[in-house]
Amino acid sequence: MFNQLLFYVGVYILLLQSRIEVSVSSSMMTTTTEESAALQPYFDFDVPRNLTVTVGQTGFLHCRVERLGDKDVAWIRKRDIHILTTGASTYTSDQRFQVIHPEGSVNWTLQIKYPQIRDTGVYECQINTEPKMSLSYILNVIELRARILGPADIFVKSDSEITMTCVIQQGPHELGTIFWYKGSTLIEPMAQENELLSSENRRITVETDWTEVLTSRLKIKRVVQSDTGNYTCVPTMAKSASVYAHVISGEHPAAMQHNAAPKQVSRALWLLHTACIICLGEVALIRYLLGKIRLIGRIRKTGARLTAQVSLPAAAHVPDRESQSGGPEMIEGTRPGSPRKSVCRLQLMYLIESPSPVVQK
Repeated sequence: MFNQLLFYVGVYILLLQSRIEVSVSSSMMTTTTEESAALQPYFDFDVPRNLTVTVGQTGFLHCRVERLGDKDVAWIRKRDIHILTTGASTYTSDQRFQVIHPEGSVNWTLQIKYPQIRDTGVYECQINTEPKMSLSYILNVIELRARILGPADIFVKSDSEITMTCVIQQGPHELGTIFWYKGSTLIEPMAQENELLSSENRRITVETDWTEVLTSRLKIKRVVQSDTGNYTCVPTMAKSASVYAHVISGEHPAAMQHNAAPKQVSRALWLLHTACIICLGEVALIRYLLGKIRLIGRIRKTGARLTAQVSLPAAAHVPDRESQSGGPEMIEGTRPGSPRKSVCRLQLMYLIESPSPVVQK
């Protein structure tokens, strides 16, 4: 009886001990998991992730990672799953891509120099955890073009005023500025005689407005013959545009800036006139050839009839060989001035001058 009691007490103690060990183990695992989760790296979402740049303007994608520890950050181009950088190393032959990471910083910035339209797309900042953590960025590369209002050729009377307006209508907020060139020479309004004159009396002025549409106006007062030339507006963030200014001496009202027709219209009218002349020439040639064809066909169709209708007063003197051969041999075999040759000539002239009959098939 006593032995059985000791046995049950021992079993109870063993069960209690194993339960305590399981509880302690679970508690330790929970603590370890919580500590591990607390030490996991994470992204700082308070950064711009949709970037728009112009062609040639360096772009920066900022990835900020907290509590990175012994993990690495990589930049991936999503279009072709190409690894661009890992850590501080670059894994692409395209040297335009580079990661910027100051020592001790949480920033892993992907720098893209001289971006092109083809670089537009999604880029991912990844952390080599298990499973991997990633954050997507969108890069938009656009091509801006400047535009000079009005025709490509401007005609203005000497000693008058000319204004050229250059605009850029879309793009990022930082549109830069616009420079004006005449030929390959930079136009500097503050240079030379302008330095000594007030803004109202300066002959050349440039006015630039920075709004949603970047606008620059080049004004030239009292234009002279030396102002004739090619003028180009060159933005810092867009492709340039050009216009050619012609300074006219004397009275040429039809060639003034406000009444001048673009060269494109004159060229189109000239091409239309040339095409009409060519078409008329082709029609005349076709009518001429058709007339020749009708004449040849008329002679061929009436050849036999011509021979049959020739009257032969002295048929008895005509040899059998000439009667059977017919046509030109019979006629040419007669002596000069014979009635047969005269009748043949008259009949041929009548058939050539008369209209061809309609042949029913």
